[in-house]
Amino acid sequence: MNAGRTARERARAELTEEIKGAARRQLATVGAEALSLRAVSRELGMVSSALYRYFPSRDELLTALIIDAYDALGSAAERAAGGDDLLAEWVAIYAAVRDWARAHPQEYALIYGSPISGYKAPQTTVEPAIRVPLLLLGLLQRAQVGGRLAVPTDAPVPTGLLAQQTEVLVPLAPDLPPAVLMRTVIVWTQLFGMISFELFGQLVGSMDPADEFFESTSRQMAAFVGLT
Repeated sequence: MNAGRTARERARAELTEEIKGAARRQLATVGAEALSLRAVSRELGMVSSALYRYFPSRDELLTALIIDAYDALGSAAERAAGGDDLLAEWVAIYAAVRDWARAHPQEYALIYGSPISGYKAPQTTVEPAIRVPLLLLGLLQRAQVGGRLAVPTDAPVPTGLLAQQTEVLVPLAPDLPPAVLMRTVIVWTQLFGMISFELFGQLVGSMDPADEFFESTSRQMAAFVGLT
């Protein structure tokens, strides 16, 4: 009896992955806005009613794809982490995020591109979405413990931003000074802004190819946040 349940669970998991694989292929051809459960079911040779037992709506399928994308990105960044040289680790994390985005442009666009009409991401996407910033915060916490974090003093955090940080960021890294937390948000948004510029063609004719630009910027952002 247990073996039968295990086999059913395994079959369900395999079919779930097939459904998501077909949906990713749709993302590559028609984009997230046009993602269709009916088209996915046609590609897999399933009746729509069968597919709805796995994903009752387009939004639930989108959520599964978004979580997978965030988790894949987070795993790629985490594999680049580690070692005694914190600056080299910082640069490696930046490079890993960029490499994943370039290898999976449609999935990157799903999580960092234009909003999808009518879709509102549920709370279940938050934890996967913050894996990269948590990784950067953890690195900076280790730098602070090791005496390798120079706290910026040239730009105090405005009162309104300080209140936002207290609510959102301080619970994630309670030992980091407010100025470092603020700059971590800046370098996080800068990282993905730079990747978006590259993937969406905004660097063509200027910093293209972007390899040296990207590595140089990652080192400048490490210095900006206080990593010595």
